[in-house]
Amino acid sequence: MRDRMRTEGSPYRKAAKMVPVHLRSGVPRRSRALLFAIICVVLIFFLPRFDLNLGGTLMFLLFSPDVAGSTYQEYQRPAVDILRFIDPLIGTANGGHVFPGASLPYGMAKAVADTQSPAENAAGYVSDDNPILGFSHMHDSGTGGNPSLGNFPLFFHPGCPDDDFAKCDYSVMHRGTYRVPGSAFASVGYFNINLTNSVRAEMTVTEHTALYRFSFPGTSIVNTGAEDGKPKPAVPYSPLVLVDLVDLANTRSLGGIQVYPESARVIGEGQYNPSFGSGHYQAFFCADFKGAAVRKAGTFITNNATEEPKFLDTVGANHYIPTGSAGAWIQFERPEQNFILARVGVSFISVDKACQNAEREIPDFRFERVEAEAQNAWRKQLSVIDVDATGVSEELQTTFWSGLYRSLLSPQNYTGENYLWNSTEPYFDSFYCIWDSFRAQHPLLTIIDPAAQTQMVRALLDIYKHEGKLPDCRMSFCQGYTQGGSNADIVIADAFLKNLTDGIDWDLAYKAVISDAEVEPHDWGVAGRGGLVSWHELGWIPWNDDDKNGTGHLSRTISRGVEYAYDDFCISLMAQGLGHTADAQKYYQRGGNWRNYWNDKQKDLYRDKKNGDILQSGFEGFMQPRMANGSFKYQNTRTCSPIQNQHSCYYDTGLDTYEGSPWLYSFFAPQDTAALIGLMGGDDRFVERLTFFHESGIAYLGNEQSFLPTFQFHYAGRPGLSSYWAHRYIPRQFNATVNGIPGNDDGAMGAFSAFALMGFFPVAGQNVYLLTPPFFPQIRIRVPVTTIKGKKEPDKWAVIRVRNFDPEQKAIYIQSATLNGKKYTNNWITHEFFLKGGVLELRVGLEESTWGTSEQDRPPSYPVDWPEGGHKGRLDAGRDRYDPEFDDVG
Repeated sequence: MRDRMRTEGSPYRKAAKMVPVHLRSGVPRRSRALLFAIICVVLIFFLPRFDLNLGGTLMFLLFSPDVAGSTYQEYQRPAVDILRFIDPLIGTANGGHVFPGASLPYGMAKAVADTQSPAENAAGYVSDDNPILGFSHMHDSGTGGNPSLGNFPLFFHPGCPDDDFAKCDYSVMHRGTYRVPGSAFASVGYFNINLTNSVRAEMTVTEHTALYRFSFPGTSIVNTGAEDGKPKPAVPYSPLVLVDLVDLANTRSLGGIQVYPESARVIGEGQYNPSFGSGHYQAFFCADFKGAAVRKAGTFITNNATEEPKFLDTVGANHYIPTGSAGAWIQFERPEQNFILARVGVSFISVDKACQNAEREIPDFRFERVEAEAQNAWRKQLSVIDVDATGVSEELQTTFWSGLYRSLLSPQNYTGENYLWNSTEPYFDSFYCIWDSFRAQHPLLTIIDPAAQTQMVRALLDIYKHEGKLPDCRMSFCQGYTQGGSNADIVIADAFLKNLTDGIDWDLAYKAVISDAEVEPHDWGVAGRGGLVSWHELGWIPWNDDDKNGTGHLSRTISRGVEYAYDDFCISLMAQGLGHTADAQKYYQRGGNWRNYWNDKQKDLYRDKKNGDILQSGFEGFMQPRMANGSFKYQNTRTCSPIQNQHSCYYDTGLDTYEGSPWLYSFFAPQDTAALIGLMGGDDRFVERLTFFHESGIAYLGNEQSFLPTFQFHYAGRPGLSSYWAHRYIPRQFNATVNGIPGNDDGAMGAFSAFALMGFFPVAGQNVYLLTPPFFPQIRIRVPVTTIKGKKEPDKWAVIRVRNFDPEQKAIYIQSATLNGKKYTNNWITHEFFLKGGVLELRVGLEESTWGTSEQDRPPSYPVDWPEGGHKGRLDAGRDRYDPEFDDVG
């Protein structure tokens, strides 16, 4: 069942995968005839079970010149290949905006089919019934905003009416072609799809290069199927490829393209706008084609194609091209082996760099080699985690591994492609957006790929060094819009607390976060914070703030304010660890400013759906906007939730919360949840309110702010309820279907499900992970490798083991726990567990217990009277310094 869902009904691809990779990667000449005979005998018996022709695949495997003799470095595979549990199609519907195509971890090249799916094709492909517009080589994954990247798409026609190239469709407005229903297949490092014009497209990638294989039926006359119920006429078989300068959002303003018929090469460039930010970026490509002789070549503008000129440019009077569809085309003779390979190198530096990338990374055009190396890169990347899945359903395993996989697609590693400044530092892009990713994705990378997370922190600091501010959102070398606080502060503080040190300049990091806290930029809509004068003097951002120092959307005062407070709190932990005592006290006090938004008299009002009467729940006290004179202004507590005007609080909102309601933001005080519980009436009342939040429909897991409230029961001594709600949301909203995530993935949805399934969840910016039972009998996470005197230490693991594991997921409540054999009662752990390793054993049962419920077992809170007041939250924030009283590994 899972395979049918995953391939959308593609037995062709599944049959191809039956052949072992080492055979597909190179078959000795003397063995081919015998192997071919054996396969033919097998097919006599099994071919009737498949409804698509397997001949093309066999030709690829046995006789294709791009396969024969290829070699690659084999990565040692685990006993169970975890790649079989990764389905890239999860989240390609229902607003997930997931990129399902071929990619490496953090890879720049991301190849997939682009669909004509208004408002949904942010990542190119959508699992719907809309036509395919082309195949492009760079994408973002899981984003909101407008469609992103998708530059320089290819499109293949098997031939043109009357064998006349001018009668083919060229423009993106005309060339859209429907897919064969159920033909899309996605696996790690690979994507394919069949079109109703008899073209089959396969693709794989290296770091900066996409490799495509376009195959055709191989007859002299091509039947191009039917669209909209009307049959299309047959065309002579003479494939034509076009390369368009458009991007997904059709934002090109400049550009040029040139075709070289003698070498079957097309090069080009363009200038484009980012999808959720300001400015523009430049991009370049270099495409080479192999597999058939060139008949003709030329260029096109909109839907008009000519053989001359061979060059178009937006600069100068000659061959000027307007915006929109414009590009180059090549028509081929009939391919001898019924397929054509297309290699497309991409760069943000130059055409020459794009060609160099392609020639260096894929010199041989060997498709199976590139695909196998992509698979091995993912196996190695994910080998840091080992799961005992005894008794666990295949669907749940797929949900887990696919979530981990998605969390490693972005940010994208553009090191060596930064054209904005010269630097020896790493450069990552597609922080899209940190407002989403700081809560789960970056803490996950800190555990499973600390080297990459360290490079990302260094990249953020290099952006600060050259542009003057840390980004809250960034894509395509452009500043993205700031959605809330300056949340890169939290990412950096989180890295500091969790011992990421390699190459990070912590003095520079401290200057960067202090700049956010103290210096308001001219345009705080794209970086930094606004309203800082009021924030410093009043302790809140007034609804009627008179901000003379910068510009930005004068809205979201609640959500920005509570985030500013948490940003400042995280800065205080850095200041303390770096020895800036006075700063630590100042920013700690500002971290308490969230209380200034609390209106303890605000009631929860709503309208009865049956008779229209105004009613109120029994809950009182909520975050509310505030005026400069200190009085409160009213925003309905449920506005911007799924049950009331959900879509009224996006970036251009005039309201005081962003993508969430006052109900939601009233839970956001991670620095002092104990005080928040007091404001809400104590433990029982807090639990009652948080339960109502999840049961009433106000909670929406499609936005990341609801992640932590799923686990906040821990702070009131009810960790069992956190486990209960994690099991309610998984698999109900996080599962292995194309609709399997509730909102834009952002890399964060995958991280949320991965954390929940592993049995712990981070409080980002603090050295705290909240414990719940894993959905597996055992999870092992490899401790970062250390080297002493040039010798690598043996692998160590952080192990979470479940005693009395229940495959039916009914025994979900921790009864007792031991850490390294000693009794353990805290319902949370610190990062030291993942740095040193150890064994955390959890005994589970059918009912809630007293484990982790006492006040001393709860996660730390930091009251605003610190340090005089004293609290167990006074952990030393310095690197490699932990309070022995709360040392989780003994």
